[in-house]
Amino acid sequence: MQKAFYTLSITLVLMSIIALAVFGLPLGIDFKGGSLMELRFLPTTSGSVKTLDGPQVKKVLEELDLGSIRIQTTDDNSLILRFREVDESTHKNILNKLNATSDISIEEIRFDSVGPIIGEETTNKSIEAIIFVLIMIVVYVAFAFRKISFPIKSWRYGLVALLTLFHDVIITLGIFSVYLYFMGGEVGAAFVAAVLTILGYSVNDTIVVFDRVRENLLKLGGRLDFDTLVARSVKQSLMRSINTSLTTLFVLLAIFFFGGVTIKDFVFVLIIGIIIGTYSSLALASPLLSTWVKWQEHRRARQG
Repeated sequence: MQKAFYTLSITLVLMSIIALAVFGLPLGIDFKGGSLMELRFLPTTSGSVKTLDGPQVKKVLEELDLGSIRIQTTDDNSLILRFREVDESTHKNILNKLNATSDISIEEIRFDSVGPIIGEETTNKSIEAIIFVLIMIVVYVAFAFRKISFPIKSWRYGLVALLTLFHDVIITLGIFSVYLYFMGGEVGAAFVAAVLTILGYSVNDTIVVFDRVRENLLKLGGRLDFDTLVARSVKQSLMRSINTSLTTLFVLLAIFFFGGVTIKDFVFVLIIGIIIGTYSSLALASPLLSTWVKWQEHRRARQG
């Protein structure tokens, strides 16, 4: 069974890396700078709602030299426009030109503009935050399991947790890159928040299983081999992890299907991350501990 889980995990990671290489993760204005404008088409005096599609909007705004305009439609008669950074004068001209279109009434929902320097700073801080979180997770897990040094040292619990998190994040990124390619959208600051949330959720689930391993080591360490002990620990934690994840997923799915379009990408990342994180905590993290112990025993037998 462990080989099947390892094969599945390696396959998913490789497919995710390929997806990232092919589709990439389009960076939003939070990281590369630019402007974002969300507009809603309002009912006219007759009660009907007249809208403009992407090509029509581009034709209306072509005189303003906004560079490459990316347009995303939503389900509530709205458009999200992304283009180069503009000043307030150009911002007003965009609204005036669109509102000047006959029989069209437009309401601006939001407008954000970020310079390239701020975007670069956001990118650097996001990378620093993720690296800091990963280091602190390893340190915390090693400290929490410091009293357990047999048959595997405490810092290795932290390393296994780190490998599991890498597995979770890579697969989540790969699936999200495919989602963005077909659904449209960009990676913004909310994406970083979602990734950090996944890291915290996944390591929490992993530590629950590891803690059960620790308890069984203290109670049964001399009577069971480590492989059997790990299997028993996973079985004891199985329903708790699944039930916790399902209750969380029910809420996220409700938000994804009935919530606003502005948080859909954020929620989608959380949904994928929680599913993958639950799987890895039960089917990857603990078996990796068992495999590491087997490898140690095999190496000692060869050396002895």
